[in-house]
Amino acid sequence: MPRGLADIGAEGILLAGAGRAILMQIANPAVGHGVAEHSNFAERPLSRLRATMTYVYAVIYGSEEQLAAVRRAVNRAHAPVRRAADDASKGYNAFDAHSQLWVVATLYDTAVTVYEKVHGALDDGTADRIYREYARIGTALQLPAALWPADRTAFASYWDESLRTLEPDAAALSVARQLLYPTNGPLVMRLSMPLVRLLTAGLLPEQLRAGFGLPWKARHRRSFDATMRLVAAAYPRLPEKVRHWPKNYYLAQLGPANKAVAGRR
Repeated sequence: MPRGLADIGAEGILLAGAGRAILMQIANPAVGHGVAEHSNFAERPLSRLRATMTYVYAVIYGSEEQLAAVRRAVNRAHAPVRRAADDASKGYNAFDAHSQLWVVATLYDTAVTVYEKVHGALDDGTADRIYREYARIGTALQLPAALWPADRTAFASYWDESLRTLEPDAAALSVARQLLYPTNGPLVMRLSMPLVRLLTAGLLPEQLRAGFGLPWKARHRRSFDATMRLVAAAYPRLPEKVRHWPKNYYLAQLGPANKAVAGRR
């Protein structure tokens, strides 16, 4: 039987793509303007990552109680993120299904991109199963199941068409600056930012790398490739307890899993 999302979703290395996923999300104005006006990366740079990963882990691995708790938290956070269209803005709404589709699409594409760079290409059966199961990340909120592209071929068409429309605007550039050049937050996080910027730039599609103004010369490419080779050689050899630490940590913050959800593990 092909492996599924539960078999790869706990891998902590997927967090290496967090910067890529966030920048791709905010490059869409329907998402980026909401983030710019309702989030504060400067004061709480890890908040969006924590909220996103807690939700994702709860969907994949959590109990019914944990999922219900995190779904309520996400919906409360999304409730004020809305603005009607006016002369200064096309408007946005965090409950908009197409905006949610784009967010889930960036999470899916980023997870697969990072996983395959570290572990090698997924076989077709596994890739198909993971793709089908990833829809739940959106449908556990307000994304209609029918809106998730029918298969990986349909997703590729949606993805390519979406990328052609993306061009970071001033709001997206401001958020990206706060994200990639934080002035607050734990010291260890700020010390890690050169590596985060390198990984983010290397994983982004070329047009968005340029659109966000991320430096990318031959030396950056060499550093990125060398880093990924090192990670691919070392990471799979780490004990599972280390590789799955982020998942275990974030779920522990939700309290005990009293009733495991069938089929998630």
